[in-house]
Parts: sequence; C-alpha cells; structure tokens
Amino acid sequence: MQKTITLIFTLSLMTLTGFAQQAEQFSVTGKITNPNGEPVENANVLVENTSHGASTETDGTYEISEVARGEYTFVISSIGFQRYSRTIEVDRNITLNATLKGKVEAMSEVTVSGSRIETYDAVDVSPSLRLNEDLIDVPQNIQVVTRDLLEDQQTVDMLESVSRNVSGAQMIEHWGNFARINMRGFRIPAFRNGMNVQFSWGPLTEDMVMVDRIEFVKGPSAFMLSSGEPGGLYNVSTKKPTGETKGKVSLMAGSFNTLRTSVDLDGSLSENDRLLYRLNAAGTTENSHREYGFNDRYTVAPSLRYVIDENTTITGQYSLQYSKMYIGSGYVFSPDKFASLPRDFSIFDPRIDPAEMKEHFAYVNLKHQLNNNWSITGKIGYLDYHKQGSSIWPASVAENGDIIRRLSSSDSRNQAKLGQLFLTGKEQTGGISHSILVGLDLGYKNLYADWNQSDSLDTEENPFNVYNPSNQHVTIPTFNRERSLRNRAGTNIINSQYHSYYIQDQLGFFDDRLRVTLAGRLTDYKSSSYGATTEDKVFSPRAAVSFSITENTSIYGLYDQSFVPQTGQTFDGEAFDPERGNDIEGGIKKSWGGGNWSSTFTYYHMTKENILTGDPENPNYSIQLGEAESKGFEFDVHGEVVDGLSLLLNYANTDVTITEDTNPENVGDRLAGHARHMTNGWLKYTFASSTPLNGVGLSLGYQYQVDRSSWNWGSDNESYLPDYFRLDGGLSWSTGNYDINLNINNLLDEYLYSGADYGSYVYWQSEPGRNFRLSVSYAF
Repeated sequence: MQKTITLIFTLSLMTLTGFAQQAEQFSVTGKITNPNGEPVENANVLVENTSHGASTETDGTYEISEVARGEYTFVISSIGFQRYSRTIEVDRNITLNATLKGKVEAMSEVTVSGSRIETYDAVDVSPSLRLNEDLIDVPQNIQVVTRDLLEDQQTVDMLESVSRNVSGAQMIEHWGNFARINMRGFRIPAFRNGMNVQFSWGPLTEDMVMVDRIEFVKGPSAFMLSSGEPGGLYNVSTKKPTGETKGKVSLMAGSFNTLRTSVDLDGSLSENDRLLYRLNAAGTTENSHREYGFNDRYTVAPSLRYVIDENTTITGQYSLQYSKMYIGSGYVFSPDKFASLPRDFSIFDPRIDPAEMKEHFAYVNLKHQLNNNWSITGKIGYLDYHKQGSSIWPASVAENGDIIRRLSSSDSRNQAKLGQLFLTGKEQTGGISHSILVGLDLGYKNLYADWNQSDSLDTEENPFNVYNPSNQHVTIPTFNRERSLRNRAGTNIINSQYHSYYIQDQLGFFDDRLRVTLAGRLTDYKSSSYGATTEDKVFSPRAAVSFSITENTSIYGLYDQSFVPQTGQTFDGEAFDPERGNDIEGGIKKSWGGGNWSSTFTYYHMTKENILTGDPENPNYSIQLGEAESKGFEFDVHGEVVDGLSLLLNYANTDVTITEDTNPENVGDRLAGHARHMTNGWLKYTFASSTPLNGVGLSLGYQYQVDRSSWNWGSDNESYLPDYFRLDGGLSWSTGNYDINLNINNLLDEYLYSGADYGSYVYWQSEPGRNFRLSVSYAF
C-alpha cells in the first residue's frame, strides 16, 4: 500500500513538472449595495497583501483584473458603512457581490478593522470536498457550521452539541473521547480535510482551536465517499495559512473549574510572501458536573504553505492532540427508570487510573494548475491514535440496586494511511459545458486493541449499591502491559484497505442554468475484522440534476448510492455482500437579502439493504435478509436576516423503520438512533454603533427533540426517551480588537440525558445543569 501511494505521488510530481504553464490570471467582478439594495458608489474593494484593488462605479459595480490563482481576502469599505471582509479562492473568473450594512461614524473605520466580520452563512464549501461551485448550485444538501457560529456558542470540541446547527443530525451517547453523530437515522463517519479518518472508536474528538469550519454532507455517496453509512458524513476543515498577518489570543473560565487558553497566529515567514505559516494551540483543564469526572487536554497544530510558483502550492499540516480523562465515566445504571439517580451521580472509583490518549495527524496537499482550465491535486494523510486506560461496565444489576462493576483494559491503537490524487477541469463542446472530476482514493487502516483483561471491583458479598454507594471494599485490578499492545490484542484486530477510482462530469446547458451530473465510482476493498475476512469490488453510480430558476434560487434532484463492507460468513460458509444504501432526494435552495442569508428544503427517501439479521435455522449465525428505510424532510435557515440579527434555524422530520426481516413481526418497527422531530435555533442580535449599546450582542438558542431514542443496544429498538428541550443564552461585547463573551447553557436547569433500555436495567448519560463560560479574546 505504501509503495502504491509513493508511486502515485512520484508520478504526480513528474506530471506537475511536465505541465508547468504560464501563470493564468482571472478577474473578480461584482456589485456593492446598501441594505436597501441601492448601489454604493466609490466603495473601495481591496485584495489584502497585494497591489490589486478598485473603486465602485455609480451603479455600484467594480472589476479587478489580472488576479493570479490563489486564496485572497477581499476587503470592502466605504465611509458610513461597516467594513466587509471575505476570504475566497480565485481559481476562475469570480463574481463577488456584497451588501454593506450597519452605518458607523467615519472615523470608526479604523476602530473596527481588527474585529471579525460575523456571519453564520457560507456560500461555498472548502476545497477538500473537490467542488468548484457555490453551494446554491450543488445538487445535494450540504450544511456548513461556520467559525463565527462556533465562537458565539463557545464550542470547545466536537462533543459539545455541534450537531445542533444542522437539521437531522443528532449527537448519540458516547464514551467521552470521540463523537458519535447520527444523521437521517444512521451513524456518519468523520472526515478531516476531505479524508476519511473514521474508526470504530475514533478519531479523538477535534479541539475547535484548529477548526475553520465543519461541513455536514448528506446522502450516501457524499461526493464520492461511496463506502460508508447512507446518512452522509461530517468534514472538519482545519485552519490553514491565509497570507494575512494577524493573531488572536483567548482566555476562558467557566463552571466545573474550567480553564482554557488558546492562540491563533497567521502570517508570512518570507519577504516575498511565498512561505506562509499558521499556528494554533490550546490547553484546557476542566472537571465535570459528575463526581470524579475531568478532562485535561492540549492541542498544537502548526501548518505551512509554500507558493512554489504562480501555478503550484504545497501545504503541510500537523496536529498533536492529547487528552487525559476517565473513559465512560458518564454512564449511570439503574434497575428502575431513567433519571432515577442524581444528575451528578457516578459509579466510578477515583483510585482508577485515568485513560491517556494521544493523536498525531499529518497532512500534505500539493496543487498544480496545468493550464487555464485544468488542475491536479495530490494529498497524503497519516493518523496515529493511541489510547491506554480502562473502561467500566456492570457485570450484573440487581433489582435492589446492587451492581457488580467490572473494570476492563481499554488499550488500543488506530492508524490510517490515506492518499488522494484527482484532476479537475472545464471544457466546452458546442453549447454544453463540462465540469470534470477524475480521481483515485487509497486507504489503509488498522486497529488493534486489548480489551481482554478484566476483573470485578466488587463482590457478591460487598456489591456497589446505586442507592447507597460506597467504595470501601473495592480492590482496583491491575493489568499486565509487559507485552506489546499488538501481542496482547489477540483477535481484536480490524484491518481495511481500499482502492477507489471515480469519474464525474457535470454538464451545463443554457449558460449553465441547467446542470446534469453523471458519476460513478469503482471500489476494490479488503477488510478483516476479529479474524473474519471479506473482499469485493463494488460499483456506485450517481446521477443528479440542478436548475437555477433565478440567480438566487435553484432546485435539484439526486440519486446516490453507497455501501458498507460486511465481515463474516453464513452457516454455509458464504461471504456476506456489502450493505447497500440508496438515496433519492430533491430540494430547493434560495439566497435572500442580497446574499446575507439562505435557506434549504430537502425531501429524501433512503433504503439500506443487505442488513444482517439472525438465521432462524442456525441461531449462532446471520443471513442477509434485512432492509431498513429512512425518509423525511429537512429545513435549514442561516445568515443575517435583518441588519444586526444573525439567525440559525432548522427542523427535520425523520422516520426510520424495518422493511424486511427474517421475523415478519419486526417489519414496520422503528429503528433506534434518531428523533422523529428535531428543531434547533440560535439567534444573536448585535446593537449598531448609533445606539448607546454599541458592540453589545444578545444570543438565545434552543434544542428540541420529540419522540427520540438512542442507539439500539440490547433493547430491541424500544429505547424511547422523553422529549428533550434545552435553552441557552449569551451576552457579548465587542470593542476594537477585544471580544468578551458570556454564555449560560441549560438556562432552565433541566435534567437532560440520553440512554437506552438494556433489558433488565436502563443506563443513561446526563448533561450538566445550568452552567456558564466566560471568555476574553484579543485580536491583533
């Protein structure tokens, strides 16, 4: 596998050298208006760190020509209006319109120059998704959680309700070290910079200090993903050098002795601005609302970008994440009912050694422009995640509350070696345009774990009672770690490798108002799980159509497909076919208010085929006669709906049921792992400079889930949970280069939790009651 990746990138480097062309240049045009839609004359449009710029004409239009390919920050300013800033990648002729808003005093232009421009709306996706068009034209539902929204919610890592910002996404219970998110009723994998870093129990949840945005891509193939659950994926796009010299330092304090500091530095290391850097780092220490719970972690994430010439750039990134905590300490068990124990209750013993986790992630991206229409990109990624610790689970739970807690070793190591090579281009045949994507994905992953050592903390004579807890007679087991983890793993080894080849052509008709997408992907994979091996070749088709009714409104339809490899075999020794995901969906997208906010409505119908079910004639084996259906609709709104009011609002109706099963009585039953109705909202109002409360912001947000369940784990899909409602609020003040934010979560102090019925007992994880975070940041 390593030889294959090396060969591919050697060839790509030779190709880059052979196709070096004269630097191409593009133009950036647009129109600048005020909040009433009227043109703004003599507004300055500048490209930061370059000599390019222009002033608008009487009709508000401007043109900047001869802009070389690259990522630039465009700054638009005019006396009497707030400064507007947006960073985009110029790889074709670009139209950049803007609405200047929030009148300010003429001299305040300098004062606000260091402040961030707040927006909850994204018009495009990161380059890692391999798309070269605006979101409104993409024939699929993609929702982007922007950096500004994450900062306003004071989100620290992926576990902190990031899913609230996307319709149909639900954070499912977790061990505390990685995020498990279901979307449209199925678990979605984690991507980082467009590369699949998903493991069964990983990766380590990302610290937000290194995150630029999070993109939720809905549907099976998820733009050539192919292998994965049909719900979609989430892609964490990390921060990269921008070429703009700037920095930010933040301090945070909060409930449960939370202390955090973070830094973000961005700039150039050379006088000619060809070598750029970015450094992000954070350290956090916090306790928990639960007894004994804590998490100490730090993150360091440097990156470099070198402009080899006007056609070629190379970007390298590295991140180190470290976390120390009690894994699974949030689980509570009871023979009675959910929430029958105090919210801060814990079954842990403080003498148990905490788990330590360390994750290394390295990433290199090399991009070369072959000519005006074609470019080639090569990417290599490597992830190494190591965990050493223990986990706790009851061996038994009695009706009187006596439990025998069993402590197991929980040591594991995950490695992923990933490679991508893809070619993108545009051609014209008669009156039809072609946007072509051709590529190759390579991946090799392995996991080995020691879960084999375990012993009881309690005895039958001295059990742990949840109604009268005591650790007086506990003996803490010790685990033998003299042998290497690989030798201790035994059969707890999971390996997978794949080669995927794909091609996509988006045909444009009527000046690209009508777009038809045809694509296919061939995946050759081999996987081994706990000693069972399977391999196959799978073809995944994709077809879509998108039509721009107006410049601000488009409709789309999509058919997409995915697969999930299955390990093991039937009683007769036949290997299992992969699970198939099929998706048919359609939707409408619209941009409002001169591009300040947007909305998306989608209806979908998905089926998941070849699901393993029990063999009625051979109870210890499975057969593939299962099928599940997921259908529903989703609605998302985000952006600045009126001057000073930023809003995020979403709703999803999700229905996931069994449609085929060896037991006919199960047909029509609901599958656990989703809420039928989910709606979330977050709004922030910032007072204008013309008011006495200049710079003050007020925020309010909610999460509401109706008819919900957690995942199915020994509960026969009947883990129905009570409705969930959480209300959060915030107060902020921005002045000059300083930002002060106070957030209060769970304002109503509700006892909130997720969990499931385990048969003879229930288990759940509680959320904290009313709590706060206060942060102060300085941008320079």
